[in-house]
Amino acid sequence: MGNPRKIRSKYDTPVHPWQKERLEEEKSLVQIYGLVNKTEVYKAGSRLKKFKDIAKSLVSKSESQAEKEREQLFRKLKSLNLVQEELLDAVLGLELEQLMERRLQTIVFKKGLARSVKQARQMITHRHITVNGKMITSPSYLVTVSEEANIGFYAGSSFDDEEHPERKPKEVVKDKVEVKDKTAKKTEKKAEPKKEEPKAEKKEEVVEKPAVKEEPKEEPKAEEKKEEKKEEPKPKVEAKVEEPKVEETTKKEEVDKK
Repeated sequence: MGNPRKIRSKYDTPVHPWQKERLEEEKSLVQIYGLVNKTEVYKAGSRLKKFKDIAKSLVSKSESQAEKEREQLFRKLKSLNLVQEELLDAVLGLELEQLMERRLQTIVFKKGLARSVKQARQMITHRHITVNGKMITSPSYLVTVSEEANIGFYAGSSFDDEEHPERKPKEVVKDKVEVKDKTAKKTEKKAEPKKEEPKAEKKEEVVEKPAVKEEPKEEPKAEEKKEEKKEEPKPKVEAKVEEPKVEETTKKEEVDKK
């Protein structure tokens, strides 16, 4: 029994905390079934492990007590619609998703009483859902096959009224999604031609501008340099030739006169 003052955990946690595959599976389960945290995954896993441990212990037993335990195990699993045949291999092959499908939260959502899994959880915790006329506030309650047909709203609940705004048919939600898709397609069509036109214009301008600027700049520069080189030596030659001739003639005339 142990000391009643000491509170023990009712579920087992994983041995290794950092396993990538296991963390991804737990994250997907939390998102799909609208769980608050991973402790609910651990509680469901430990409950499934108990069923498998009982099946393993019954494999090697053939006593009258073992037969009673076997009948009790299969009666429980058949009531939850987890097993259809009385085979221990079927019990050992159960998966966690099968047990999560039998939670009250998922069944309320699948029956159409709530728009989402999280809303179904809110309805259960706020005491709007009953099972066989009994108010149940635990979203992890495992629903049997006989109880599944008797799930509904509490008589004094505001959701019991069919004209409640949260109980509108799902077609209204689909229409909103279709309108959003149409508006998104129209905006994409309008945005495509606007992006293509300016790109073509910019390319043409870049190609034309250098062709016009390069041609007139090169020709006048070459002609001007040639003219400057030809004009500079001519006046220098004329000045050098003329000056000495004038001096020689003047000297000869002075000698003749003497």
